Amino acid sequence: MRIGLVGKPNVGKSTYFSAATLAKVDIANYPFCTIEANVGVAFIAAPMPCPCKDLRERLEADGRLEPVSDDDPRQGSICEPRTGSCVGYVRLVPTFLVDVAGLVPGAADGRGRGNAFLSDLANCDALIQVVDAAGLTDIEGNPIAAVEDVESALKEETSFLTEELDSWIYGILDDGWSRGSRRVQAEGDKGLTTFLHERFTGLGASLSHVLQALDGFRNQWGDLDTPWMWSEEKVRSLALHLRCQLFPIHIAANKADSAKGTPWNAIEANGIIQPTMADMELALRRADSGGMISYSPGGDSFDIVDESKLNPAQINALSSMKDKLAQSGGTGVAELLSNVLFNALDHVVVYPVADENAWKDSEGRILPDAFVVPNGIEAKALAYKVHSDLGDGFIKAVDGRSRRIVGADHECSDSDVIKIHAKS
Repeated sequence: MRIGLVGKPNVGKSTYFSAATLAKVDIANYPFCTIEANVGVAFIAAPMPCPCKDLRERLEADGRLEPVSDDDPRQGSICEPRTGSCVGYVRLVPTFLVDVAGLVPGAADGRGRGNAFLSDLANCDALIQVVDAAGLTDIEGNPIAAVEDVESALKEETSFLTEELDSWIYGILDDGWSRGSRRVQAEGDKGLTTFLHERFTGLGASLSHVLQALDGFRNQWGDLDTPWMWSEEKVRSLALHLRCQLFPIHIAANKADSAKGTPWNAIEANGIIQPTMADMELALRRADSGGMISYSPGGDSFDIVDESKLNPAQINALSSMKDKLAQSGGTGVAELLSNVLFNALDHVVVYPVADENAWKDSEGRILPDAFVVPNGIEAKALAYKVHSDLGDGFIKAVDGRSRRIVGADHECSDSDVIKIHAKS
């Protein structure tokens, strides 16, 4: 999965990206700090406890494993992740995060990075627009003292991205509209559906996306009747309905700790709206990596490892951040990514294994792999995710929890442990 970070320059999206991935990217106080898209891996807590918790309980009950000791650094986890980590049965799983170069009005007309920017967006499964909730930048991303009406500024900031996308999609529609109209004359409504599906396949459009967009369009305009006679306004309206299906936009109301009140409540979006504090998340992640504190991404507190090694300024800064974390319930950075991936995109975490009894791979590692997949993915499709040979040679699968044999069309659920049998 690829989640794209987008927004006008200088709102903190590169900071958000770096905080989520701990990647080293340029972070500066000027527009177009990011020139090309940065791609990194963010590790997000799986929504359910790692299955190694159930495995430990079974092993302890059988007398094959001692109970968790108070000084266990992994707090009971016994899995062996090849990527990510697992402490206290909280399994961190990867997703790709893309920091797309700063947007400016007129991208659909070639301004800024133009089509290169829009192409980067099209390659993402979901978009998070990072906005300046504190009102410290203008519409172009230039630093200013403060915006007088932050709520209006946020509405303008969020709307110009949707307007750019609407213009881009309208351009694609308009370019082939005469051909699409001829198909409708020959094939009726089915012709328009087919035309739109083919036209926007490159942007990730499924048949479901097209049908839902047309349903919304009909609710506004009535029957499709004669598309070859539609006004520009009507074609642009269809572009808007297509954009809502192809590009649901989630909002990170960043710099929330410097905002007055909750101006993000005025934002209208067809996705999740989450106040975030990327600067603080990055500082906490770096302090954790440096051994100064113990902090879990998404947490609402942290522990100082050894206060004697910190100077007074560091102690004061950490104390201030701890107070803000407690008040806000976290920085919102990891929470938003988790909600987008697991709720909005409806994905789950599934654990393929080679041994359905011991939940190990062929090399004896316990639950080494955690795959982020669509909810309800069928067993054979999961096999292809693991390796194409397993998909081609699929025979059956075994549910590692119930030991039940399941077929190719078995739908997998969150935290399933699955053994795949295939022809060698």
